[in-house]
Amino acid sequence: MATSFNNVYQFKITLKGSKPPIWRRIQVPENYSFWDLHAAIIDVMGWSGFHLHSFTIEDRSSLYGLEIGLPEGSEYLHGTKVKIKKYFKKEKDKASYTYDFGDNWEHRIVLEKILPKDPQKKYPLCLAGKMACPPEDCGSLWGYYDKLRILADPGDNEYEDILEWMGEDFDPLHFDPSEVVFQDPKMHLEMMEAMIEFSGL
Repeated sequence: MATSFNNVYQFKITLKGSKPPIWRRIQVPENYSFWDLHAAIIDVMGWSGFHLHSFTIEDRSSLYGLEIGLPEGSEYLHGTKVKIKKYFKKEKDKASYTYDFGDNWEHRIVLEKILPKDPQKKYPLCLAGKMACPPEDCGSLWGYYDKLRILADPGDNEYEDILEWMGEDFDPLHFDPSEVVFQDPKMHLEMMEAMIEFSGL
């Protein structure tokens, strides 16, 4: 979790394959760890944080790229131990972020700007975004778009079931940055560690 800092990193996060694009623009403290960034992403996208994740950084020394996430192991650097500024150094630096290895929600992360912090603002901060985040466990983007197709046809045999599952108030076009609530990254970490211990991962 960030303490004192002078600059903020502005990222654009886009859900890969989404059409029209589902995206968010956020600013976070420069001394955030990758775990802190993960916590900000799940909060701004609308994910619960109940699934594992990983960041993939392009790395010439590795055929598949450098992996950062949880749990710590031979294939991962532990997200709490790596600062984002180690790999995001200049504008247009990018990484991939995958949340939930089942549904495989893949995101493209681009560093847009490094800016002086505004002492009048509280970080992390959501500046903008478009489209609602798909509900979790809906079967990846393919499953999500299939459910939207069914909801657009009240005559479909599955319409009532999908409506109940998605919720009558779900609006795929809705996103309001003012509604985003950022949780303490430590809270997310404690929850994930408890889940990992319970599941024996």
